[in-house]
Amino acid sequence: MLSNCQLMAFVAVTDLERARDFYVGTLGLTVVESDPGTVVINANGTPLRLTQINEHRPTNHTVVGWAVDDIDEVAQELADRGLRLGEYENLDQDQNGVWTGPNGSRIGWLEDQDGNILSLTQFPS
Repeated sequence: MLSNCQLMAFVAVTDLERARDFYVGTLGLTVVESDPGTVVINANGTPLRLTQINEHRPTNHTVVGWAVDDIDEVAQELADRGLRLGEYENLDQDQNGVWTGPNGSRIGWLEDQDGNILSLTQFPS
C-alpha cells in the first residue's frame, strides 16, 4: 500500500526561525517551502518538516538520521561550523565522537537547539 509513496520526516521545534537557521545554515540543507507553522527542508529527496509546537520534550533516542559516506569528514565539517558530535558515557567513542557498532557501522550523534537527537551513520562497505 505505502511502498510506492514517498516518506516524509517530521521534527518538532519550539522556534521555527532558529531551527531553520540550524538545519539550513549549519547542516547545509535547503528550504523547499514554508508557512507560519512549518518549514519543509529537502533532505536529499526526503521532505523534512520542521513543525513548530509550543512545548517540546526531547526524547532520548534519534529522531532523524543520515547515512554518510565518510563520517570523519562530516564530523570535521560540523566542527568547522562550531558543532561537535555528542559524547555518551556508555559508548566507546573516538576523538571525533564516533562509536563503532558490532556490525562495523560508525555512528555519531548531535542535537539541534530543541534537544532533538540527530544521527550520522557510515555503514560498512
